[in-house]
Amino acid sequence: MPAGVSRGKVASFTALAMVAFAANSVLNRLALAETAIDAASFTLIRIAAGALVLWALVRARRGERLGGDWPGAAALFVYAAAFSCAYRELAAGTGALLLFGTVQLTMIAVGLFRGERLRALQALGLAIALVGLGVLLSPGVSAPPPGAAMLMVLAGMSWGVYSLRGRYARGTPLASTAGNFLRAVPLAVALAIAGASHARIDVTGALYAVLSGAIASGLGYAVWYSALRGLTATTAASVQLSVPVIAALGGAALLPEPLSLRLALASAATLGGIALVVTARRR
Repeated sequence: MPAGVSRGKVASFTALAMVAFAANSVLNRLALAETAIDAASFTLIRIAAGALVLWALVRARRGERLGGDWPGAAALFVYAAAFSCAYRELAAGTGALLLFGTVQLTMIAVGLFRGERLRALQALGLAIALVGLGVLLSPGVSAPPPGAAMLMVLAGMSWGVYSLRGRYARGTPLASTAGNFLRAVPLAVALAIAGASHARIDVTGALYAVLSGAIASGLGYAVWYSALRGLTATTAASVQLSVPVIAALGGAALLPEPLSLRLALASAATLGGIALVVTARRR
């Protein structure tokens, strides 16, 4: 742990960040299932609100300049747009599991493509995780709609690519994210214009979008970056596996989304398998 970073502060910031990440799933689902707002309008408001908060945070740091690039902004936009479109039909917990499972699997796949090799325990963990996602997506009464599920998989792949690009971004993570959010705004505007004939905005839905962008995304990312200074890479990857569980509990509490046996089994297999890959890599 870096000098000057207390364990209590790191633990508090980490917990807040995980709740914020899960809140994105719950807020998206609340807006698109319980209000009249459409996915494109939600995406635009979310990205614009996040860009505003992140820009203000960067401005508050004297001498820091915006970073990011257009490929990163495009990955961010595809993630946000597919995420919102998928949540028109997916439950909060199911969507979060698909998202974070796909993010981790995408990053592992890119590592393998670049020449990394898996140990026996890691290969076993990867196989278990894939079986878990297969259980979730297999046909059945409680299976998620295939179109929405594929959109969330696309969102996870895009966020995985965005996360990998962040390793090589210039400047601080906060400055890079702020720049990417700002660049994503015109892309979200173009999406909203393309779907203008189906646009629907109400006050409650717009409020959920602002909370998702400004608080759960903007401030959530800022808190997460602060926590990262006191976490190892393995710990940082592992704690994110808690997000689908938190999202599922939030969906059960705030939405008529009971916790199904399929989701429980798929969560145990997917998250457990990915955790095995991460921890075996460290050993």
